[in-house]
Amino acid sequence: MHDDGLLTVPEAMARLRIGRSALYDLLRTRCLASLTIGRVRRIRFHDLRHSTATLLLEQGVELVVIKELLGHAHIGVTATVYAHVRLRLQRNAIDLLGRTLHNSTETTD
Repeated sequence: MHDDGLLTVPEAMARLRIGRSALYDLLRTRCLASLTIGRVRRIRFHDLRHSTATLLLEQGVELVVIKELLGHAHIGVTATVYAHVRLRLQRNAIDLLGRTLHNSTETTD
């Protein structure tokens, strides 16, 4: 458990001595599976996992850390599921590099 009282998926599974699917079943039956955020729309608990992982990845959190938080057994699972985010981040990095190189040639001219 972390200082803020939150548990990762593996920590919750260990504490409750249940598997991943049983944990999700528990969350679903306790009405945590879907939430209404304001008047926007209902979202599933699982959607929150994807949103969290995507936001963390976009903020530069390493893929291995996200893998651990989500409780994926292999980093390949995490890499495959979030490949679309990584591709967008790679494109952004290349664009940034291009702008930086372009700006550096302007200052030397």
